[in-house]
Amino acid sequence: MKIITLIFLVCFVYITVGFTQQKSAEVFQKETNEHYSDEESSPLLKEDLINFKGLSFYKIDSQFIVVAKINRIEKIKPFKMKTTTDRRPEYVVYAVATFELNDAEHTLNIYKSYGTSKPEYEDYLFLPFTDETSGNDTYGGGRFIDLRIVEGSEMVIDFNQAYNPYCAYNHGYSCPIPPKENHLKTRIEAGVKYVSKD
Repeated sequence: MKIITLIFLVCFVYITVGFTQQKSAEVFQKETNEHYSDEESSPLLKEDLINFKGLSFYKIDSQFIVVAKINRIEKIKPFKMKTTTDRRPEYVVYAVATFELNDAEHTLNIYKSYGTSKPEYEDYLFLPFTDETSGNDTYGGGRFIDLRIVEGSEMVIDFNQAYNPYCAYNHGYSCPIPPKENHLKTRIEAGVKYVSKD
C-alpha cells in the first residue's frame, strides 16, 4: 500500500509540474504577442506592425519540457560572443545542461552575461540554440530561451518558450549568434516559428 501511495504522489507531482509549465507557456505566448503589438516596445518595423495579428507558435507540447542536469562551470572564463553586427558582448559559460529528448541525450551550454551591473540581470541566464528546424520552420539565426539561476543540480527547460531574436524581424538590431556547440541534432517543434518575408 505504501508503494502504491508513493507512486501516486510521484505521478501527481509530475502531472502538476507539467500543468504549471503548460500554463507558463500559454502566458509566454500571450505576453509575447502583447509585447510585439505594442508600438512602444515592438521590434517590428512600422509597416509590419500595422498588419500584425500575432506570432506563429508551435502547439504547446509537454514533450518539449525537459528536466536537465546542470553541471556548473567553476572556472569563469569570459569570451566575446559573435553577433549579427560588430558588437561583441561578453559572456561566460555558466553551466552545461544535459537532458533526454526525442530518444537521445543532448547537451547545451547555458550562458551568463559577464560584468553586468544591473540588479534585474543578476540571476538571468541566456540559452541560445539552433536545431534541425532552423532555417526551415524556424529562424535560421537560431532561437533563445530566458532562464533564471536555480538551486540544486537540475533545471527545467521549456522549449515552448523559445523565441526569435529581434533580428528576425528588424535588421536594425544587434543579436547574439548561437555558438556552434549549441546546435541540437534534433527537431525542436516548440516555441515561436518564423515566416520569412522574402
